[in-house]
Amino acid sequence: MKMDHSFYVEPSGLVGGLSLWWTNDTQFTILKHGKHFIDAMISVNGETEWFDTFIYGPPYREEKQAFWESMTNLRSCPGDRWLVIGDTNIVASQEEKIGGVPFNPLDARHFYEFVDSLGLLELPISGGNFTWSNHSSDEDSILEKLD
Repeated sequence: MKMDHSFYVEPSGLVGGLSLWWTNDTQFTILKHGKHFIDAMISVNGETEWFDTFIYGPPYREEKQAFWESMTNLRSCPGDRWLVIGDTNIVASQEEKIGGVPFNPLDARHFYEFVDSLGLLELPISGGNFTWSNHSSDEDSILEKLD
């Protein structure tokens, strides 16, 4: 891929794992990392700086609230430029899910509390209606728009 640098968070069994690659024209400072995130300060060609948090949200319901609380605690200054990008493993409404276990509004509530409390904006999806599939073509098919 012709990248000059990399950083990895190992998966826990079959769950999680994150990896980042970048080139020399990007100044990347890893500030903190954990099982489900990598938090960094980024500058391109020595210009504009911003925070970027790359996430792979926990798939297990019992871990989700603690995850969102830890993400909220990353930024102490609300005016910071901050991009949060990745897979939250959250479905925000029943309309964003077909098949599988029914939608749980509590999961979405924690996600939206995180977004609202920090003044973040959710970017709209472009392209298809769903971002994840279990790739089953029968009655076990599951489609979800993960926020």
